[in-house]
Amino acid sequence: MSTASDPWGRVADDGTVYVRTAEGEQVIGSWQAGSPDEAMAFYKRKFESLETEISLLEQRMTSTDLSAGQAKSAIGRLTQAVADAHCIGDLAGLRGRLDALGGTIEQRREEHRAAREHARTEAHEVRERIVAEAERLALEATHWKAGGERMRQLLEEWKAAPRGDRTTEAVLWKRLSAARNGFAKRRKAYFAGLEEERATIRQRKEELVTRAEELSTSTDWSATATAYRELMRSWKSAGRTDRTAEDDLWNRFKTAQDGFFAARSQVLDAKDRELREHVVVKEQLLTEAEKLLPVTDSRSARSALRAIFERWERAGAVPRDAQDRLEGGLRRIEEAVRKAEDSQWRRTNPEALSRARGTVEQIRSAVTQLERQLAKAEAAGDNKAQQRAEEALAARRSWLAEAERTLAELSG
Repeated sequence: MSTASDPWGRVADDGTVYVRTAEGEQVIGSWQAGSPDEAMAFYKRKFESLETEISLLEQRMTSTDLSAGQAKSAIGRLTQAVADAHCIGDLAGLRGRLDALGGTIEQRREEHRAAREHARTEAHEVRERIVAEAERLALEATHWKAGGERMRQLLEEWKAAPRGDRTTEAVLWKRLSAARNGFAKRRKAYFAGLEEERATIRQRKEELVTRAEELSTSTDWSATATAYRELMRSWKSAGRTDRTAEDDLWNRFKTAQDGFFAARSQVLDAKDRELREHVVVKEQLLTEAEKLLPVTDSRSARSALRAIFERWERAGAVPRDAQDRLEGGLRRIEEAVRKAEDSQWRRTNPEALSRARGTVEQIRSAVTQLERQLAKAEAAGDNKAQQRAEEALAARRSWLAEAERTLAELSG
């Protein structure tokens, strides 16, 4: 029988099949069924089959998410297969490749452990953030609608968050539950207090409405209008109750108030029309009084003005915007009559006329005397005496002119 040889093995002439390894040749079988070349081909195909399985495992570990456990199991099986293999080829190379895959498994395990730890850390941070925000809302939130909505969102974020360490999650979940319960209690207490406050406001506004309704039929226009202004100030400062009660109470309050002011306006409008009629009468009286000017007979002017005064008073009140004009016009005429009376009295007073005549005579005597003194000074050439006499004479002549005017008025 002939032989067949290969770099990794040979078939001896007696049919014994050898594989070459680093430790030397090893018998892997005996071939009697055919030629040595056929034997060589057979044992090399067995090697190629093992090599193919190892190549497929390398590809799976590179391109798929093969777990470390599955990979380790496959490497162990193939390592045993190589150890038990009866084939011709680079068996040491196959063992080296399997050893390299084993190292890859360890590296992947470390990577997986690091990834899991990172994921747990991230999961903890996400849940810690959720819990921290929930606790802040539980302590600080005052916008209850927005706060409640955010609490619901945080719960959904918790459910969607990645899972981490179970023990840590349990602690965080207790904190989140406590925060949600705390928020709910604060919100409930707030609305309970708000309802109590609204009930107090509602009672206060009901009292204001009752008082407004009582005043709605009053005819004490000025005092009641002031009272309504005070009620309105009290209404605004009382605060707001729930919307339904607030609207109902306000409608009652406004109805009462509008009823009073509508009645007042009706009465005041009628009164204003009456006062405007008084204006027409007083304007006519004022025109009549103005005809007394200028005063020529103070006695008859006073009598006529007295009659006008009596009719003026009977005419009644006028609107404020016309009062000053009318009253001022009548006062101006009354002052003119009074001045005419004063002038007439002075003219007819004997004592005043006598005093005026005495004054004129006294000043005339002084003027005559000063004229003589001036003549003497001029004759004597006494300039100083002349100057003194001239100054005194000028003053006395001025006084005389005034005294003569007064006497003329009184002599009328």
